Amino acid sequence: MDRLTRKELKTDEIAEKAHEAWDWSTAHKSQVGRYAGIVIGLGVLWLAYHFYSNYQAGARQQALAKAMHLDEGTVGPNIQSTVAHFDTEEAKTKATAAAFGEVASKYSGSQEGAIADMFLAGSAAEKGDTADAEKRLRDVVEHGPNNYASMARVSLAQVLATQGKMPEAEKVLRDAVANPSAMVSKESAQLALAQLLAKSNPAEAKKIVEPLRMLPSRTAITRAAIGLDGELSGPSTAPSMLPITTTPVK
Repeated sequence: MDRLTRKELKTDEIAEKAHEAWDWSTAHKSQVGRYAGIVIGLGVLWLAYHFYSNYQAGARQQALAKAMHLDEGTVGPNIQSTVAHFDTEEAKTKATAAAFGEVASKYSGSQEGAIADMFLAGSAAEKGDTADAEKRLRDVVEHGPNNYASMARVSLAQVLATQGKMPEAEKVLRDAVANPSAMVSKESAQLALAQLLAKSNPAEAKKIVEPLRMLPSRTAITRAAIGLDGELSGPSTAPSMLPITTTPVK
């Protein structure tokens, strides 16, 4: 998936699987909701699941598939023969973290390593460990394949914003605008930037968001842009920061 042209992405089977997984995660938010709020790679885990269920070949793929199998495991008396089982949630968390940690460490720079790092970043953010989340996301930005690096940039901006590092978050999102991918379009990154700037620089935020309101066939971005534009145009000059939205290129 790394560095494919848009023309190749339109016909490549891998890209089709990516979009199928993204659409699935959008339609089943309750099932991927525990990754919401900080890390945009919500669909990444399901992307990997759907992709590797059909393309399990090689050590990296098998290692990632094993880690994801553990993450889907059951806890307590509900034993199912087709999934992993743990006596306690603590045991499951420990085993899952170790499996993803091995993939992230052993296969750094690969798409499997990027997926593992984004999973671990999401887990760290859930626990309030924003330092570890930031470190892992920076690793993906600097060393991961382009599609994952672009998603990690937006996630990283969110983590930085929660730490009050607004100038750094803004810089990361401007980099995301300058480096779009099949998974995070330029328009998606622009919307994220406008959302970030809504409080600190509403004039620039409005300037960014106005063209996004008119985008053809980008309904998710358009709806979010219209909503943000309405807040920016309202009586309050400091609208609340919206959840950062991303939409893959179609």
